[in-house]
Amino acid sequence: MLKTSNKITLKSLIIGVIALAFLLSIASSILSSYQGTIKLLKEQSLETNRVYSQKLSQMVDVHLSNALKVLEYSSMEMASSMDDEETLIKEASRLQQQELTFNSVTIANEEGLILAGAPIEFGLKGKTITSEEGIKTIKNQKPTITKPYTASTGRVLITISYPIFSQEGRYEGLINGTIYLHDSNFFNMILGEHYYNDGSYVFVVDKEGRIIYHQNPERVGDVVSENEVVKRLMNGESGAQVVTNTLGTKMLAGYSSVENTHWGVVAQTPQSVALNSVEKLVLNMFLTGLPLLLVAIFFAIFAAGKIAKPLQSIANMTEESVKESEMEKLIQLNAWYYEARQIKNAMIKSFSFLHGQVNLFMDKSTIDPLTGVMNRRTLEEILQTGTEKEEELSAIMLDIDHFKSINDIYGHAVGDEVLKYFAEQMKKATREQDLCFRFGGEEFIILLPETNARDAYMIAERLRKALEKTDSPFGRPVTFSAGVASFPEMAANSTELLELADKALYEAKKAGRNRVIIFNH
Repeated sequence: MLKTSNKITLKSLIIGVIALAFLLSIASSILSSYQGTIKLLKEQSLETNRVYSQKLSQMVDVHLSNALKVLEYSSMEMASSMDDEETLIKEASRLQQQELTFNSVTIANEEGLILAGAPIEFGLKGKTITSEEGIKTIKNQKPTITKPYTASTGRVLITISYPIFSQEGRYEGLINGTIYLHDSNFFNMILGEHYYNDGSYVFVVDKEGRIIYHQNPERVGDVVSENEVVKRLMNGESGAQVVTNTLGTKMLAGYSSVENTHWGVVAQTPQSVALNSVEKLVLNMFLTGLPLLLVAIFFAIFAAGKIAKPLQSIANMTEESVKESEMEKLIQLNAWYYEARQIKNAMIKSFSFLHGQVNLFMDKSTIDPLTGVMNRRTLEEILQTGTEKEEELSAIMLDIDHFKSINDIYGHAVGDEVLKYFAEQMKKATREQDLCFRFGGEEFIILLPETNARDAYMIAERLRKALEKTDSPFGRPVTFSAGVASFPEMAANSTELLELADKALYEAKKAGRNRVIIFNH
């Protein structure tokens, strides 16, 4: 009689195969979730910093434009007072104290002699402008924003200048507002508040790649033209990308050009900071599904015992006391494939369970994977919260006109590009506090907090007119119909708000499409 103590039993083999399958499935699911979450968080951080840098560059641009206008007004006022020292001093002091952009203000004649300066304690009056940039500005006789340079005082500064002409058109001199780059300046006022303890920061470079603002003042004046993001800014580009900074840290950077000066604003976040929540998220997913997973494994072990028991009995019988004819029948029995089919069925059930759990977690994602806007699940949650607060809230429901014909004529790949294009245009046309959602198919929703129906209508109209003039991915403009409703003015709850917006959308389609209609109650 053969001993069986050293043999691998069928039950052990089945349990081993199932356990291996479970482990591989779990590892695959966790790895897939981990990679997907990393990609999503990275894309979200890049897009956030891109939009953020764009808004900051616009703020800087507006601020500089306003400063030029202020100097223009003063230059006209001073045109007839260049010989009046008292008036010049008063104007220089007024500008320096009231216009927060400037660290100092000087008024100089056509030869560069400073006739008045503020603050008075700087002792600027009576000095002559001798720097290369200063002389160039005097000769230029045009509104000028200089590149950074070192003045005769030793300060590194940027000068914003406006020429002064007499009523007869004779060049009398210029009025200068200066920004001291190593001192507290208007950059600190606009950008300084955007410093984060997690390592995120904002910096500004001029068109030659020289840092003119940084949260760390020691970096001001450094040339970083080899930085990939700065190279793109020097070419007038805007966007977002992963970049390694001078300290060797991977950063998720958004960048945007300042229109008037061709400077560039960069907002960036350490990649490690943006992704530090991934491991916790994946661990929570695993721990949430662990109890059900243990139940499934227990059931698999129990089933393996039930499947193996009859075959183990047959094996014992053949070893102990079966006839040769019976042994032959057992050898010819294709029992291996039968066992394989049973294991396969158990594994399919187990995989269904695991994938069901993964899908459950993935369904909780807030972003629509095609368009990049938020999905319907998130819309319902935000709507519920918003209406519970009893605050004013408007909804715009948009439907792309004749979208089916786009799919039929150009194909679904082009249709998908149109959806992504539409979502991008929708985000551009809305404000920072507005929320964009894909409701389903070619239908989208915009939620506008603290906004009445009339203002929501104006935003929708702005988007509609912009799309009318812009070619979409299939070569022609795409139009949409939209309905507007507001809470609590028209609707009593979130469900009714969407229903009323949908009714208004129906009216827009009925009226010929390519229009926005406010629900008329």
